[in-house]
Amino acid sequence: MSTDTDTEARRQGRIVVVGASLAGLRAAETLRDQGFTGSLTMIGDEPYEPYDRPPLSKQALLGRARPEDTALPRRRDVDAAWRLGVAAEGLDRDARQVRLANGDTVSYDRLLIATGTRARPWIHPEEAALDGVFVLRTRDDSACLHRKLTSGVSRVLVIGAGFTGSEVASACRELGLEVTVAERGPAPLVGALGGVIGAAADRLQRSKGVDLRCGVSVTALEGDYGGRLRRAHLSDGTAIDAEVAVISLGAVRNTEWLAGSGVAAGPRGVACDAGCRVFDVNGIVTDDIYAAGDVARSPHPLFDYQFLSLEHWGNAVEQAEIAAHNMICAGTKRIPHLWVPMFWSSQFGINIKSVGVPPLGDQLVVTQGSLTEERFVAVYGYRGRVIAAATFDGAKWLGFYQEQIAAGAPFPPEYRTVDRRTETLQPVDPDFPDPHLPTHGPTVTLSGHSPSERRVQFVPSRA
Repeated sequence: MSTDTDTEARRQGRIVVVGASLAGLRAAETLRDQGFTGSLTMIGDEPYEPYDRPPLSKQALLGRARPEDTALPRRRDVDAAWRLGVAAEGLDRDARQVRLANGDTVSYDRLLIATGTRARPWIHPEEAALDGVFVLRTRDDSACLHRKLTSGVSRVLVIGAGFTGSEVASACRELGLEVTVAERGPAPLVGALGGVIGAAADRLQRSKGVDLRCGVSVTALEGDYGGRLRRAHLSDGTAIDAEVAVISLGAVRNTEWLAGSGVAAGPRGVACDAGCRVFDVNGIVTDDIYAAGDVARSPHPLFDYQFLSLEHWGNAVEQAEIAAHNMICAGTKRIPHLWVPMFWSSQFGINIKSVGVPPLGDQLVVTQGSLTEERFVAVYGYRGRVIAAATFDGAKWLGFYQEQIAAGAPFPPEYRTVDRRTETLQPVDPDFPDPHLPTHGPTVTLSGHSPSERRVQFVPSRA
């Protein structure tokens, strides 16, 4: 069969997308845009059609947008059967069927896994059930938390100072609430940007009135006789009275439903190649199962072929479009996913943005501005080349550094900057924590080349 004939055949049949969020929707739109005429089924565990998550920890908490108004804009009609409010519970690759939690099965010819992540819950279920304890991931989470924050509470505890935790703390301060942030790392954002930038985030939060406690963990949440949160106990022996606790301990990838399916999926995500085709447990690439978005992990040639798991809005869109293209194309018409990671956050009046993979960096220089003035550009190097950049109110430079990363430009940078600079170009250690220790809030996970992880399972090859 010729490539053109094979491609035409792949534009028909049954495609099932598990995950009715950003990646799933953009994949569905791309499938239709590029000529897929077969049946399309969208499966989602929430009862809502796809909506935008970033506003949930920003505008929605401040009451500037209602969670129900965050629906994603549609580029086109996708002509799909929507199975919402029911989660996928299993995958039978032999029968090519997805099993749903209600007992139904959905058959496919090609499958896209876009199940994303969920908020990591508090470790003690009975404490997590206390009135006043929240996570923030879904539309319902945001609506419930907003109602609580505007109901007359006075003090909020945020557990974890990653991006989401820091955004929640920022919103609480803007609402006039007293906020304590407990972070087991040495500084906010340390897992994502390192200790050097974390120190600037530390100063920023304290200057805005946050009671920031670093190097400590919350050991217990205490409720009253009515089951309402009243106090938190910390590892340093202190206690904090609080009516609300927001658990911001990072994300859990939704892969449990794939257990026993023979797909290479686990806590780090679903392994796929650069074309978004999923690997089986023997490392053999499949041709009928694809992955995209937060749940996917794939190798990237710009970053030492590490498997990257990217919790980024832009990555979900780009990877979904590439997965959809490759699902209905054959051979040489397939394209790789080579998106350069980019992330942004708005907190305490500062726009924080990054491009590339900061946690891969082994050196750092400040090329514009000053760390002490909360307006700067920091560039990360890895083995003598530019690998990432992070900015506080300096986003105009990110496009330039994205080009530097893609070109493998040498590090330290060899050019002189035109912006006023109070720092030197002397490289320093970015001061990332030990990667084997848990930290709050990395948005890029280097999930490959781990000699301590031996999860390979050998099974007989399929006839």
